[in-house]
Amino acid sequence: QLQLVESGGGLVQAGGSLRLSCAASGRTFGYYAMGWFRPAPGKEREFVAAITRIGGVTSYADSVRGRFIISRDNAKNTLTLQMNSLKPEDTAVYYCAASTAVGDRDATRYDYWGQGTQVTVSS
Repeated sequence: QLQLVESGGGLVQAGGSLRLSCAASGRTFGYYAMGWFRPAPGKEREFVAAITRIGGVTSYADSVRGRFIISRDNAKNTLTLQMNSLKPEDTAVYYCAASTAVGDRDATRYDYWGQGTQVTVSS
């Protein structure tokens, strides 16, 4: 069983930045493609960003591309989401997730989920 624990959420003004982290334990982190998701109207889990096992390929939702950066450190078992130029509409609980398959944008392809960290962006 892979355990995932997010941290780094908080309250920030619009235009500010936050750095989310996801610490993995229990299994070999490098076996999993990873992603970040958040709830959205009509969706339990909206895709935010994803990264492949070695970290060579990343993908982003259109709404965050150019503002958010996903990265990973397999030696430290850590996934990171750098969030810049935050907007009030980015307010959500952010979840990290791990996939034994390709993962990417499809939440149903992810096998393990963290408990989430709250991000609140004030206007």
